[in-house]
Amino acid sequence: MAASIRYVPCKTCGFHKSFSRYKFHRFYSKNVRLQSGWKSVVGLEIHAQIQSNSKLFSASATKYGSPINTQVSFFDAALPGTLPVLNRECVAAGVLTALALNCHINSVSKFDRKHYFYADLPAGYQITQQRQPLAVGGEVCYMTVHPNRQLPPTHRKVRLIQLQLEQDSGKSLHDPAGHISLIDLNRAGVGLMEIVTEPDFTDGDDAAAFVKELQLILQTLGTCDGKMAEGSLRVDANISVHKPGQPLGVRSEVKNINSTRGVAKAINFEIKRHIKELEAGREIVNETRSFDSHTGKTIAMRDKERLIDYRFMPEPNLPPLHVCTTVTGQAGLEDALVIDQIQASMPQLPTETRARLQEQYGLSLSVVLTLINERIVPYFETVMREKNRDAKSVANLLVNELLGQLNSLSLTFPDSPISTEQFGELYDMFQRREVSFDIVRKVLAEMCLNPDSTPRVIVTANDWFQIQAVDRLAPACEEAVHQHPRSVEEYKRGNYKAIRRLVNHVQRNMEHRADPVVVIQILKNLMD
Repeated sequence: MAASIRYVPCKTCGFHKSFSRYKFHRFYSKNVRLQSGWKSVVGLEIHAQIQSNSKLFSASATKYGSPINTQVSFFDAALPGTLPVLNRECVAAGVLTALALNCHINSVSKFDRKHYFYADLPAGYQITQQRQPLAVGGEVCYMTVHPNRQLPPTHRKVRLIQLQLEQDSGKSLHDPAGHISLIDLNRAGVGLMEIVTEPDFTDGDDAAAFVKELQLILQTLGTCDGKMAEGSLRVDANISVHKPGQPLGVRSEVKNINSTRGVAKAINFEIKRHIKELEAGREIVNETRSFDSHTGKTIAMRDKERLIDYRFMPEPNLPPLHVCTTVTGQAGLEDALVIDQIQASMPQLPTETRARLQEQYGLSLSVVLTLINERIVPYFETVMREKNRDAKSVANLLVNELLGQLNSLSLTFPDSPISTEQFGELYDMFQRREVSFDIVRKVLAEMCLNPDSTPRVIVTANDWFQIQAVDRLAPACEEAVHQHPRSVEEYKRGNYKAIRRLVNHVQRNMEHRADPVVVIQILKNLMD
């Protein structure tokens, strides 16, 4: 049966701003599955680059965007005779992440060599943790937000299989015109956490909501910056479909998806592609595919019909990795990482922060989600340290005004050129009715471009103070009453909203500097 398509304009998604660009595919993909009787199964493998100053097994730097091949040690280039030296801080980051994800941390984990050939893998093998990973099990609670924000969010839980440490590969740079490929080894050897989930997801939007929650957790911990566009957080998705009651279908894998929107689109496309192929009587090929963000489609890369022998073997140059709950009475483990010490450094996680912000400040869930997702919470709470500031109006200005200004400059809140002191001063001027809402917007734009200035200096220099003198506002109010007789009649008949047209007229004449409270009072006196 043909699937009906419901075109639903997507409001701002609580989990990521990129879901809110007037396109919404969730209802279509779900209708396809439900009406055609198919069930989809999705599992994820997430590769998170560990945020550290040096690589996993060498002292080379890890700064993104450095000149090509300037952060490569002899070990990274796989020169003979070089040996790996495990980065303790990377292991600590892995343990902290595993604790946040409710994993069981193995007291002993081991490293293995995984052999395969890629041009950007100089040694011909990757050091990973195949047999005994750092941590196993675990679960993450997350929620999906309905496009109709009046409905409550759906709370979900995904089970994890394991978290392992491994090396990242280099990067191939292709020149189609010159028919050559060049290799940049700056990324080779950067520490990765590979987080593998159970196939608990049902569609792309479900998986994308989890990825966003995981991204927030990693950013909160400081173990990964979560910048998907820079490749520091990459997602591989395994997708299959089957009829209820039948065995699982043949799966395909979509590699290296680098945005939460891409996760949703790639998985939903694959689900529809699988269903279309199967209903046409064709078989699904077990293959690896890539996602083209421009076309919104996946492209076949290579088949996986033949079982690849990675020839796993223990890494001979690295001893077993010991992680202890306590080192008391354990001879020889004095230098081992201590779980209790790492647990003590655990910050408040996003789930806890959401609940606290709602309870402490009385904010709505949608505002809280934006504050957390856009990493505004530290900024917001610094502004709120001053007494007599209303949390809801502060959050409103941050979310609806300053965030928009920063987005227009491709900046994030942690990089805001406007300090909390400057924003607090502007907010206080607004609360004292010294400036109007429109002027607040202008001052924010000015301070983004000239961060050394202050709100009062900018307002004074441009004569933007709000006009409250009755003798200056009365002529404009009288003109508004004279030019809008129909609005006056509607107001006198009880349609009090009609006064807004009169206020707007006054504001235009006064260059949006008129105090609306005073203007409304003058207009009421004129019309009574």
